[in-house]
Amino acid sequence: MSRSENTLITPMQFTFIISGIQVSVSILSLPRQLADASGTDGWMAIPIGFAFSLAASFIIVKIMQNMPDGTILDLLSKHFGAWAGKSFALLLCLYFLSFVYDSLDRGILITKAWLMPNTSSYLFMVLFLVPAYIISKHGPQTIGRYSELIFFLSGWIPFIYLFTLKHAHWLYLLPLFKEGLAPVLKAVPAMLYPSLGMVATFILYPHLKTKEKAFRSLFHSNLITMLIYFYITMICFMYFSPDEIVEYNDPTISILKTIEFRFMERIEVPFIAFYLFLFSLAWIPSTYISAFCLRWIFGLKDTTLPIQLFCIALVISSYFYLPTFNQSDILGTWIGWFGIGIEYVFPCLLLAFIASKKAWMKRNRI
Repeated sequence: MSRSENTLITPMQFTFIISGIQVSVSILSLPRQLADASGTDGWMAIPIGFAFSLAASFIIVKIMQNMPDGTILDLLSKHFGAWAGKSFALLLCLYFLSFVYDSLDRGILITKAWLMPNTSSYLFMVLFLVPAYIISKHGPQTIGRYSELIFFLSGWIPFIYLFTLKHAHWLYLLPLFKEGLAPVLKAVPAMLYPSLGMVATFILYPHLKTKEKAFRSLFHSNLITMLIYFYITMICFMYFSPDEIVEYNDPTISILKTIEFRFMERIEVPFIAFYLFLFSLAWIPSTYISAFCLRWIFGLKDTTLPIQLFCIALVISSYFYLPTFNQSDILGTWIGWFGIGIEYVFPCLLLAFIASKKAWMKRNRI
């Protein structure tokens, strides 16, 4: 990979890119999904999901250490041939395009439901994609700086939720393990989609300034994600009753209705408007990665043309059809299962192959 493109990113920027892909839209409905799976014991699935994500991150970094100056596509081409690299590039492109579509869909649905119900969906799509195009076409360095900026500007959001604690009922969390361990394990799949995103390392790893800090950065990004999920989930579980929380599509927003300030009647309105910046942390990096994969397949000079094609296709599709909240949940479930193969199963198999090949070559002194 050419370093003349000036696309290097710092470990902190890398941390925020990965965490931004993970958190963004998923946090709004996660408390309901966990409650659907195992009631108020669902929060126990969060640290379990963190452990799985951390293990997958370690494996991904170990794989990329075998190709420090190239992407996973170069690594696959080296070991299996060009056809394997191009096949996985197409698969990775579709995977991140599904991220782009789902996060944009969820962002549009929330904006229409809470802020501007009479505005056409395709107009929102245009408004969301204009900044996404401007930022993503400039590559990882610009995306890293944008992610870093948005995370620091979002530091006030957790403090707003503290005002809901005066209505909290700690007894909603008790007793623990109401029906044993099985319901807790049942909630683990609900953590799959919100924990996905580590596989972006396959493309971003060559851009890291200090590659020896890659796993440390992934540890920090997964830790940030887990703490945010844990914080919001616990607050929602303590505010809503076990039967009530499953009735809200996005309890993370609905809970804000209880907050009142003398200078502002509806705190959820500016919250959602600002939260669109956090939504963009999912679709902007995913857009670049999808475009990079197409660029790699066809040997294009840069990612501008693929990004333009993606934007046009998304606007046209949103003019004719946009999934509902329930359909978006189903799409998220399918992406979650797709992500198991891409982010958990595939890295394990690939690392096992590389380790076996190295052992065989060492034993035969090749």
